[in-house]
Amino acid sequence: MGKARRMGAVLSSMQTSGCKPCPSFKLREVASMYFTMIAVFLVILVVALQGSAPRKSDFPYKVPLDPQGLLELSWNVSYPEQTVYFQLLVRDLKSGLLFGMSDRGEFENADLVVLWSDGHNSYFGDAWSDAKGQFHMDSQQDYQLLGARRATEGLYLLFRRAFSTCDPKDYLIEDGTVHLIYGILEKPVHSLQAINISAIHRGLQRVQLLKPNITIPELPSDRKTMELTAPNIVIPSEETTYWCYMAELPAGFPKHHIIMYEPVITAGNEAIVHHMEVFQCAAEFDSFPLYNGPCDSKMKPERLSYCRHVLAAWAMGAQAFYYPEEAGLAFGGPGSSRYLRLEIHYHNPLMFKGRRDSSGIRLYYTSTLRRYDAGIMELGLVYTPVMAIPPGEDAFILTGYCTDKCTQLALPAAGIHIFASQLHTHLAGRKVVTVLSRDGRERQVVNADRHYSPHFQEIRMLKEVVAVFPGDELITTCTYNTEDRSRATVTQLELCKSAVDPGYLHRYFNLVNRFNDEEVCTCPQVSVPQQFFSVPWNTFNRDVLKSLYSFAPISMHCNKSSAVRFPGEWEKQPLPSITERLREPVPHCPPAPGPRPAAPVPLDLGKLRRD
Repeated sequence: MGKARRMGAVLSSMQTSGCKPCPSFKLREVASMYFTMIAVFLVILVVALQGSAPRKSDFPYKVPLDPQGLLELSWNVSYPEQTVYFQLLVRDLKSGLLFGMSDRGEFENADLVVLWSDGHNSYFGDAWSDAKGQFHMDSQQDYQLLGARRATEGLYLLFRRAFSTCDPKDYLIEDGTVHLIYGILEKPVHSLQAINISAIHRGLQRVQLLKPNITIPELPSDRKTMELTAPNIVIPSEETTYWCYMAELPAGFPKHHIIMYEPVITAGNEAIVHHMEVFQCAAEFDSFPLYNGPCDSKMKPERLSYCRHVLAAWAMGAQAFYYPEEAGLAFGGPGSSRYLRLEIHYHNPLMFKGRRDSSGIRLYYTSTLRRYDAGIMELGLVYTPVMAIPPGEDAFILTGYCTDKCTQLALPAAGIHIFASQLHTHLAGRKVVTVLSRDGRERQVVNADRHYSPHFQEIRMLKEVVAVFPGDELITTCTYNTEDRSRATVTQLELCKSAVDPGYLHRYFNLVNRFNDEEVCTCPQVSVPQQFFSVPWNTFNRDVLKSLYSFAPISMHCNKSSAVRFPGEWEKQPLPSITERLREPVPHCPPAPGPRPAAPVPLDLGKLRRD
């Protein structure tokens, strides 16, 4: 299911949300944390078609679009203008290219910018595709070309696009994951309609376009570094590989604070290393096998499943992660395991063979402990099979609760501050939203990703710190798609999570059994997953399950960091009562920062100035 992890300190917490348990980074032992966000807006140089190149610092974010690195995207965000500035490097231009955005990386119903040649002239224009993947020129040209130049490494295109254009054919750029799509045109085409989507080299890349503007803290002079990297492994020639590598801290390693981390990517593998995480193992075990191999291998020791405490998470396109000056993430010392697990996701669609890799994550840490220990708080749903999703669902919703009763008991009087979040769901997850509620009223969206992908998970700094006080509620809603599945999908501190009351679920099985000619086995010895698998998923059974999840009481897991529940009655707890909900944001469409062309822009690529 999904979850959300949040980070912070007793006035700081990092959150995790999704529809599994949602971890959240939190700083529990803290009195107060102040997180200053300075809006630093870089000035983008608008260059003429033959003008000078923008400075490299104008585009702080960069990601390869294709596995071969032929297309490289850099970008920057202007929040005052509500605009994203793009710089696209094309290393080997053929007859043109497609670049754009869509809901989940499809080429149908996509918002695109197209550079194409008809064999005589080249053009740059805003386009869109219909439900059949047919391309059309947009009557409203919202991708604005600012410059083009040639360099030794290839062709650079500089253009911009407003977050919101109020054009129904355009993609709304918003917080969270954006699915970027690209295509390479090998031959000239006489019109956009002549482009055959199935015949071109194409793909997708996921990024967080709208990066927050935050102040980077200065690192202390006594900082040290530790690299957790794969030991020069050979990347399997498979499209998807999760590689696990175990490392061990020195004996007697004292408590330190992690204050920053950044990726270490082997040169040439930038387009293959998709994302990486570092986990700390459970302190209850004295030792762990030093395994090095695929995470799904039958040879992987079972004990490695107890290495789940996140220390660092990076995904393609992300930069270094800094903790606030007041806090650091503790590792080492009494009660802390010496064993760490590095997990790397390799995305190798071209099936490269013999490619070696020593990528990983570099931790920056200090023995001068900061005022607050950062912590991780999980929100959302408990890993349990009582929360299930019927097959064939387009958008099935499950909600996990961190109730006012739990926060009243478990949070310090001064509260916590959430400053970062990692969303997480199982593969069926499509959308995750965590909302803060106080006194029955939704007050603030903590984190939201309306185009969530389980294949793109990273710890993200929040644009503004969220203060959570005793008595507040944190409600995480996950939306799932199981249209490609034939059976029900079921799941297995975890500080503040919930699940439907098992007794009410048993009533559900009894009810559908009576209405389905005793087809559903409700015997005590039959497991919950087996009972779900025996349900015939007709409209009645689906609707009753949806209704059950929306009104049945819940079993709360209000746990300490030791995974032991706080004292109290946590079974058959009522759902939080929400009397006032936040309004859905209405897209604002500011005037474009400059003239907008009425038609595609002709380009004479042969006469472009070369650097």
